[in-house]
Amino acid sequence: MAGRFEIHRVGDEAYRLRLTDAEGNTVAVSPKFKSLNTVLEGVKAVRENAATGIVVDLRQQQA
Repeated sequence: MAGRFEIHRVGDEAYRLRLTDAEGNTVAVSPKFKSLNTVLEGVKAVRENAATGIVVDLRQQQA
């Protein structure tokens, strides 16, 4: 089974998006969204950016 996006209601007027892996472990949790439409836009943005995103290693401290 693939990971999934879970939409949760937070209070009366907000939503939160949770990304889980195939085993059900939480990978990422979004900030609150004010509408279901903005949550769905967030899912779309994560899908698009994850497919083309680069990995930036920030472990090296600069002098």
